[in-house]
Amino acid sequence: MKSTPWYILDVTCIKGSKVLQTLIIILMIPILSIGLALSNYSSGDIVQAQVSGGPYSFANLSKILKHPLLDGSVTGISVRSAESGEILFEQNGNIRLRPASNFKLLTAAAAMESLGKDHTFKTELLTNGRIRANVLTGNLYMKGYGDPTLLVKDFEEMALALKKTGVKIILGNVLGDDSWFDGERYSKDLPWSDETEYYGAQISALTAAPDAYYDAGTVIVEVGSGKKVNQPAAISLTPATDYVKIINSVKTVGYGGKKKIKVHRVHGTNTIKAEGTIPLGESTAKSRVAVWEPAGYALELFTNALQKQRIKVAGRVRKGRTPKNAAVLVSRESMTLSQLLVPFMKLSNNGHAETLVKEMGKVEMGEGSWEKGLKAVETNLKSLGTDTDNIVIRDGSGISHVNLIPANEITKLLFTIQKKAWFPAYEESLPVAGASKRMLGGTLKNRMRSSAAAGNVKAKTGTISTVSALSGYVTGKSGQTYIFSILINNVCDAAAVKIVEDQIAEFLSNQ
Repeated sequence: MKSTPWYILDVTCIKGSKVLQTLIIILMIPILSIGLALSNYSSGDIVQAQVSGGPYSFANLSKILKHPLLDGSVTGISVRSAESGEILFEQNGNIRLRPASNFKLLTAAAAMESLGKDHTFKTELLTNGRIRANVLTGNLYMKGYGDPTLLVKDFEEMALALKKTGVKIILGNVLGDDSWFDGERYSKDLPWSDETEYYGAQISALTAAPDAYYDAGTVIVEVGSGKKVNQPAAISLTPATDYVKIINSVKTVGYGGKKKIKVHRVHGTNTIKAEGTIPLGESTAKSRVAVWEPAGYALELFTNALQKQRIKVAGRVRKGRTPKNAAVLVSRESMTLSQLLVPFMKLSNNGHAETLVKEMGKVEMGEGSWEKGLKAVETNLKSLGTDTDNIVIRDGSGISHVNLIPANEITKLLFTIQKKAWFPAYEESLPVAGASKRMLGGTLKNRMRSSAAAGNVKAKTGTISTVSALSGYVTGKSGQTYIFSILINNVCDAAAVKIVEDQIAEFLSNQ
């Protein structure tokens, strides 16, 4: 995408002259033209078409798009027939806008096309030594291949499998190998303030998740009240680990007191500070915090599992590369990509998106980096019919404010992929409006509950500062399925405008 420069003419040196007056008139012509263009741009050109099979009108969509919450914003909307791909309604449908997490729709499609729905991630235990009389003489390597779903129980199962090979003592080091991906931990435009948040966790080929929501590279910090007033709060970690250090400054206050808790990690460290107050008897406060260097985190959890199996380690525990001549002792495979898409899309997991980008780069181009991975994303999107010259791709998650795509391109992709063999798994991964179970409703579980859209809208949400989005599929009362994309940019309150998105989805549900 090419950018158009603005040129500024300095006319201060010709004040009062007729030349200046003429220049002002000349210069005002394009400015007036721009003003007229912008006046049309804010409302957008509205395109309506007759729906195949009936004279359904989308005129009321125009009324919804005049909602006061959208004043001063730019909204792109595209509605297509899922059967024919025909555009039934659009407003600013060809304007490039920031998609937020709606970009995950593209990443997921590219990953399914590139890697295949049955793709898995493995984790291996290897050695360059030998085993005799229950003693492994040599180093033990744990090599990660990008699995973002490793839990404590998985490390324990690998440790048990190692024990079953006869190993009781390791006369060498235990090393964690994350070299399958490059060493760049953060996507290009991730804000500094997001680096310690769970949604900004570092991307590593060797990592661990605290629970079955699979926020890889994070720990869960739970803060509960102490037994008496003025006592420190009770703090626990999931998983239990010494990899992070907790500084507890949360005080217990009396019944009815103020519950105000802040949990944050100090940048560049694994020191987590908990500050504030919690009343007696108050329910615990839960926070997910990204760790620093997730490979070390995974390695610590694995060595804990070795201790649980009473496997002794004589050497050090550290990071290192696996030698080429190392033999595999234990190998574990993750769930399939089709299965991973459920927590990825339902819960809008940024880490999964960026992991898939790097995995595509590694598999297709031999380098697990954002540079190669995003090229692979672009190549696969182009093969799926996306006009990649009309979009800007900066990451896989949509957290970058530099990502740009028109709503019409999103609906075009969602139409095209319906013919793919992997589409049923893709569709199943989308959040379902009003479905109360988290792994079904996902980020839509609390939206559109008491409407025709409940259980009927399957769509991806998106939110970053000043941006809200919703794109997916909905079946109307007529039995006709619609594909829609709503991209709302430049809003003061991204959460508030979700009301408008819901109204549009509910309108389509009633068609």
